[in-house]
Amino acid sequence: MSKPFKFKEFSVNQDQCAMKIGTDAVLLGAWASLDANPFAILDIGAGTGVLGLMLAQRSHAEVIDAIEIDDDAYEQCVDNFELSPWGDRLFCYHASLEEFAEEIDDEYDLIICNPPFYAEDYKTENESRDLARFQDAMPFHHLLESVSILLAPEGSFNVIIPFNEEEKFIKLANNFLLFPNRICRIKGNPETEVKRSMLAFSFHESETTTTELIIETERHQYTQDYINLTKDFYLKM
Repeated sequence: MSKPFKFKEFSVNQDQCAMKIGTDAVLLGAWASLDANPFAILDIGAGTGVLGLMLAQRSHAEVIDAIEIDDDAYEQCVDNFELSPWGDRLFCYHASLEEFAEEIDDEYDLIICNPPFYAEDYKTENESRDLARFQDAMPFHHLLESVSILLAPEGSFNVIIPFNEEEKFIKLANNFLLFPNRICRIKGNPETEVKRSMLAFSFHESETTTTELIIETERHQYTQDYINLTKDFYLKM
């Protein structure tokens, strides 16, 4: 049994999940804007449930739903929710995004997603890790179509994707009348290429605010921006 991943206010068991907690999820969970005081939040493709847990810590949202299709990850997510201080506000559905979008009449004020990437077109022998990893499990078109159905008119959709997909993703989102309001591009250190993009969309076109986040100046020397963003969560920040 692997040890749980401990954050300041909650712990996450991840031994049943193909995709372990990584920097992407923590950055997205910390960056997503709660300025509009969302009442209802949805995490698409919950995995361990870390995004729902982070948003429960950060917000007063009364409804925090998650959906997860993988059996083992779903069970782990449910356990992590129940063991947390916010179990009464957190609920995980065992469903595909398609089923969920068709059957649920509710709308969400904030939708968040750390989608599977098909990075570097490589597949391993581990099928459930590949499913979690690859976009075949959740093509962007299908993700955006479902978001456009589930998002409240004044809601916000926040996602993290590989930087090289950013332009394509924004174009695709426009087809569903979703427009980028904030973009944050992430670099590992000042010398490396931009690796990820965090994007916040809504149904309202506006001037896009674009920022850059550098994680570290050298190995384990974290930037102040990164510390400020993650310090409410990571034990050592």
